[in-house]
Amino acid sequence: MSGYLLLSGGAEFGGRMADPDRAALAAAGGPEAPVAIIPAAAAPDRNDQRAGDNGVRWFRQLGARQVHRLGLVDRASADDPAIAAHLEDARLIYLLGGFPGHLAQSLTNSRSWTAMLAAYRKGAVIAGSSAGAMVMCDHYYDPGNGSVALGLGLIQAVCVLPHHDTFGHKWAPRLQERLPNTLLMGIDEETGALFDATLGVWRVYGKGAVTLYRENARTDVFESGRRFTLEETDLRTKG
Repeated sequence: MSGYLLLSGGAEFGGRMADPDRAALAAAGGPEAPVAIIPAAAAPDRNDQRAGDNGVRWFRQLGARQVHRLGLVDRASADDPAIAAHLEDARLIYLLGGFPGHLAQSLTNSRSWTAMLAAYRKGAVIAGSSAGAMVMCDHYYDPGNGSVALGLGLIQAVCVLPHHDTFGHKWAPRLQERLPNTLLMGIDEETGALFDATLGVWRVYGKGAVTLYRENARTDVFESGRRFTLEETDLRTKG
């Protein structure tokens, strides 16, 4: 069995992000589902505690009753057995935005990432906003140094462009050149795409849209409420 993935375009914990986050909480099992907030991506500028606490308050406002900010801020803490055990028992795991390189380096081959995959196989939701969404894919673009790096590989042959409606769309031309066999997924701010692994279908929630860039320069735009798959032969909206 596999669970759900939520990829969000940024501006988390406010506004129309309530739509995808409520859907993720429902998929996780509802208000009693244990929620784990991972603030590692915000650690390089010492914003992890504030950002993590914002996440805790946000999900409590949405009705969640068991929300915790975990002390996962770097590679050492990602290998903490206690943190890993907490993650394996979680039903909704939320990776905050920030620095994608630091987040990927912290999680790659760690105890915590192994625990997150175990939770996902048992039906949990793994969610990521901005940097948190980027690192779940095979590759991610690091705007800090302009490089393309290996991600965690949970989502294959996809690269996420967060903040697509504000600046993420500007990354598309260079990434189409560097990753010619990869689907680019642009996600607007206050917008999320929720994936049901059992059905193989994504659904868009929130303020904006999801834009898919393909090899042949075609783009497909899916507004809130639309469903899609990533397969070329079955891309049309499901409803």
